[in-house]
Amino acid sequence: MAADTEGKAPLIVALSSRTLFDLDESNRVFEEEGVEAYRQYQIAREDEPLEPGVAFPLVQKLSRLNAQLPGRIEVILLSRNAADTGLRVFNSIQHHGLSIERAAFCGGESPYRYMEAFGCDLFLSTVAEDVRHALATGVAAATLLPSKAQSGVDDVLRLAFDGDAVLFSDEAEQVFKREGLEAFRSSERDAAKRPLQGGPFKAFLAAVHRIQQEFSADACPIRTALVTARSAPAHERVIRTLRAWDIRLDESLFLGGWSKGAFLKAFGADIFFDDQALHCESARDHVAAGHVPHGIANEILG
Repeated sequence: MAADTEGKAPLIVALSSRTLFDLDESNRVFEEEGVEAYRQYQIAREDEPLEPGVAFPLVQKLSRLNAQLPGRIEVILLSRNAADTGLRVFNSIQHHGLSIERAAFCGGESPYRYMEAFGCDLFLSTVAEDVRHALATGVAAATLLPSKAQSGVDDVLRLAFDGDAVLFSDEAEQVFKREGLEAFRSSERDAAKRPLQGGPFKAFLAAVHRIQQEFSADACPIRTALVTARSAPAHERVIRTLRAWDIRLDESLFLGGWSKGAFLKAFGADIFFDDQALHCESARDHVAAGHVPHGIANEILG
């Protein structure tokens, strides 16, 4: 872990090389010509910097935050590359001036087994299998979708989350999927004063919130938003749940089933996390989107 001079645990964000850089052409060589051709391709180009990938703007902002709070935020690379092919990735990190020092190059194997050792709070990848492994070990994780959307509107890090099956458990969504909208509304009205259980991103949001508290409200370089398909009367349980957790969200959007993309763009999200692939597909036209394969919606989809 990063040095911690004040006794505060750092926020550890881990990501794969394909989320950080554009490796589409390299991956084409791997898929069409095999491992050795891929190895030679990368070695021959190891001094050619890779172009930014979908998570690159997010990592830039995390690096700037770490400069303000040394030792409180760290980005780690967890890659399926081997060390020799990973040299191009590290050279590209240095070229772009990103503050990434630690990495695990796993030679084709999934890197999920190193997440606990690194103390990861969040893992981002393009490989859904690796993301599912991370979620199963209790790490917040998402599969990043390809996106050409421009990153946020300013230097503030803006994180947006869906509610059910992301920040919260999928207990309410199970009612909706199995019994319909009216049953869901009735159930949530009856349970309004009973906090929801935490979902896979609760601990990550709590870690972000702890960092936010180190700044004054008018000078915080991080903003968070809940962007949910819920509407009244199902909003009350969400609000009371966040109170019970003692976690502040800067903005909360209850959209009543409206498409989220335009609202995420207006918020200026650097990344949005949702458990439903359909919502992620819509969002990625506007912002970087991460699919969280958790909960009943993903069981139904297989």
